[in-house]
Amino acid sequence: MTQLWIAFAVLLLPALWLLVAPLRRARSLRDAQRDFEANDRTAQQNVAIFRRRLASLEDAMAQGGIDQARFDESRLELERSLLEDTSALERAALKPSASGRLVVPLVMVGVVVASVLWYQHEGAEGDLTLLAVQREVANDPEGSTELMVERLEEQAARQPENPNVWQSLFPLYREMGRGEQAIGALQRLIEIEGRQPELLGQLAQIEFFVADREMTPRVQSLIDETLERDSSQPTVLGILGITAFDRGDYQAAIDNWRRAIAGMNDPASGDALRQGIQVAQQRLGLAPEESQQAQAEGPGIHLRVSLDDDLEGRLDDDVAVFVVARDIEGELPPLAVARLTLADLPTELVLDERYAMSPEASLADVDKARLVVRASSSGQATPQAGDLFGELSGISVGAVDGDPVEVVINRVFE
Repeated sequence: MTQLWIAFAVLLLPALWLLVAPLRRARSLRDAQRDFEANDRTAQQNVAIFRRRLASLEDAMAQGGIDQARFDESRLELERSLLEDTSALERAALKPSASGRLVVPLVMVGVVVASVLWYQHEGAEGDLTLLAVQREVANDPEGSTELMVERLEEQAARQPENPNVWQSLFPLYREMGRGEQAIGALQRLIEIEGRQPELLGQLAQIEFFVADREMTPRVQSLIDETLERDSSQPTVLGILGITAFDRGDYQAAIDNWRRAIAGMNDPASGDALRQGIQVAQQRLGLAPEESQQAQAEGPGIHLRVSLDDDLEGRLDDDVAVFVVARDIEGELPPLAVARLTLADLPTELVLDERYAMSPEASLADVDKARLVVRASSSGQATPQAGDLFGELSGISVGAVDGDPVEVVINRVFE
């Protein structure tokens, strides 16, 4: 923190210099203005012009060109014009060059105080303190999870409005088996960050496991709220898959877990759900390779995904591969989404109702679709430079018992 405040002081020095710089030029500017005013001959010029015009009027009247009334009127107009020009040239007395010097230190102090207060309100001082605490415990030879929790709890007392404190505490409580405290930390995080689907899904999950995998009214309420905000939230879909598996509805478990995998960014969690899907398939008496077509629901697309030989080795085998079906016009949300890894390729799969991301859009709504397959180096659903992709458009949606359509990942996203 000391280095941070030193950096702030260094950044403030140019601003303070800009406040002081005008004082250094004040005397020279005052002298220049005084000399200009002393040598200004504008007033004399205006008087000379007045006299010439007045003489012209007098000559005109003497020669009979104008009468007395016209002369008086014109002279009055000349006098009024001279008065206006002369009054506009009147200047206030110049103040001493040292005038206002005392205000500058006050403004400098105000700038410093305002900068500090603004940073304390809008800056990340609390996050820097939190990071320092985490590094200190991590580098401590006697550091432990218990010590980390203890130090983070101290920060929670000092920074109760900092969401990063509670976000750090929640997973530690969960790993230590302190479920009630994990719930409390997550609830506090939701109070600060708002009822975001991801946070609500995590809260539903931890309350579900604290209740010994029982679908309590509280858990059901959280699941309903989460799905209302995001119908494809993977954490909640994972819970629904578990409850379906526990009651023996293995097909529902498979469907929910597949939808969850499609929206997950954590490869380890995705692998765990894939293993659960294999167990559920075995309980149904299906071999994994048979289940894709044997259990297809509604119209779909039977496809084979492969990687072009020229792109082999460009990304790691555990990189996520998103298989997305969209309508031709691009007006609807994704109709179906499946998630694989590069290690799975080449592979065959069937996209159908089980992979729908939303009740409002599925493959049953279209006759033809466009397939986009993307290997994401970041693991995110949003395309990034360096991703590999392939696409195929105008694919008929219908029966899935024929030969698969071929989609090859053969391009690099720039």
